[in-house]
Amino acid sequence: MARYRPYVIMNAAMTLDGKITTVARDSKISSTYDLQRVHRLRSKVDAVMVGINTVLADDPMLTARRVKGRNPTRIIVDSKARIGLNSRIMRSCNKILTIIATSQNASRAKLEKIIARGAIIIILGKNKVDLAKLLSILKDSGTNRLLVEGGGEINWAMLANGFVDEVMVTVAPRIVGGRNAVTLVEGAGFAKISKGTKLKLYRTAKNGNEIVLFYRIV
Repeated sequence: MARYRPYVIMNAAMTLDGKITTVARDSKISSTYDLQRVHRLRSKVDAVMVGINTVLADDPMLTARRVKGRNPTRIIVDSKARIGLNSRIMRSCNKILTIIATSQNASRAKLEKIIARGAIIIILGKNKVDLAKLLSILKDSGTNRLLVEGGGEINWAMLANGFVDEVMVTVAPRIVGGRNAVTLVEGAGFAKISKGTKLKLYRTAKNGNEIVLFYRIV
């Protein structure tokens, strides 16, 4: 368990049945109120991190544009350098500090194109990104507070390795179902409930029928 790392906050919006996307990969779950909250949170952290599947599905900007404040450094965990060169992140990485964490398995030609767009490349691991090393490097570079915004695979990897300090989840008043819809946490999963990540609820917030739950890892 890496302790020399930033303080990590995991944030997500999910439906009542735990989905962060539908079977068609629609992830527009957050209300305008919740988007304001997320952007405010982004403005108060040093960096925001997502997995490549989130980028491919949502084409996000990962900025704090809805509030007054600075944009966080953007970190994309992308083991095979699959990020699209015409994605919103790639089109803006010459203005907003952007780090692509990748592995030795990534195409060198693609990495050169990513660097040409203005992003920073960090190669960690043979086939997939070594998250422990990534977090240590981020800490060394001045990232003290890191916001993780999914998706399900990154959420699992971070939780399973004990890299998360807080979890903030917005529960939207929707039920969408779908055995192939992405849930809050994917990955291999724990075999026993007793082995699962234990949390302590320290705050709740309510906006209409929408609830935000704030937990600390214990």
